[in-house]
Amino acid sequence: MDKHFVHNAFLVLLQAGLWERKMDDLSCFPLPDEVWKDLFRLAQEQTVTGILFRGIQFLPDECLPPPALLMRWVAAVDAIERKNRKMNRVIDEFYTRFAETGPVPVLQKGQGVALCYASPLLRECGDIDFYFTDKAHSEKILSDMQKQGIPVRRQPDGSAFYVWQGIDIEHHTRLFDCYNPFFRKYLKTLERQWGWQNVKISQESGKKITIPSPFLNILLLNLHILKHTLGRGIGMRQLCDMARACYMFRHEIDDEKMMLANKRLGLEKWNNLLWAFLVNVLGFPKAYLPGVEMASTAGPLLDIVWKGGNFGLHAERSLPASASVFSRKMHTARSFLGNIGFSFRYAPKEVSWLCLDLLKGQFK
Repeated sequence: MDKHFVHNAFLVLLQAGLWERKMDDLSCFPLPDEVWKDLFRLAQEQTVTGILFRGIQFLPDECLPPPALLMRWVAAVDAIERKNRKMNRVIDEFYTRFAETGPVPVLQKGQGVALCYASPLLRECGDIDFYFTDKAHSEKILSDMQKQGIPVRRQPDGSAFYVWQGIDIEHHTRLFDCYNPFFRKYLKTLERQWGWQNVKISQESGKKITIPSPFLNILLLNLHILKHTLGRGIGMRQLCDMARACYMFRHEIDDEKMMLANKRLGLEKWNNLLWAFLVNVLGFPKAYLPGVEMASTAGPLLDIVWKGGNFGLHAERSLPASASVFSRKMHTARSFLGNIGFSFRYAPKEVSWLCLDLLKGQFK
């Protein structure tokens, strides 16, 4: 089946699930069984299996996938929901055990951003990222983990990784994925200016978790997407996160101040492309654009998304399972070089510094 046709059907379902609304155009339905199999595979590659499943629920009965595949989809969504509930419990327990020993860590992205979705449990979760404003507190927790026999892996950029309660957890020393050292003082100023907010990430627990304020959250997601787009690649889920966050926070953010921050960070061209993607690909309501220009096409970013999948892992799977660490690093380097024209066009102030970090082995 033509790839364009499959991608079109995918986006129809994705928009319906992302915004929880009926499709405007059902002309490509019903679909052959083989196309449904391609859609299920593509949803898994892009880690939006739950969102597409929500979209399927807006289809008329005669357009539903074949029963056997629908059952597989239901099972996959059930696993997503169970992992989300476990993730929420682990975050609650982490705060209960460790937040009283020092300044509370800030939950980045993940379960905090899931709250922007109409159905948070359908968003596929990854790991837990904590930003520690107090490095000593982070080190104390890492030391406690090691005393429990839990291995801690250090990263060149100062972050640390371990597995606790069966969930991957990372400690970060910076809130933003920004590699240009001349911007870090400014980003710290924004951090102090806009600060944090406390939210409940689950109905089961009354415990409040600290996350970035709406202004910082949007900027964090923006820079995170840019970082991975310039590197190994980016997936549809991360862009769905951005769309939902922009929609949910649209009344809580000063558009002029956000545009000023983006201009200061050299993100204007990148943001024009990003907005084109959110509107033209994901169906973000154009009326809620914060007074910025849109690129004429989202094609350059969409090509990267289809090629790489979730954080470029789809492309990386072309490597043999036995591939060495060096081979995987070379794959990352080739991905970066393959995007070099894109990088200098859309993020010229960031790309050179990111390249240096990549060469030092600091690119995650």
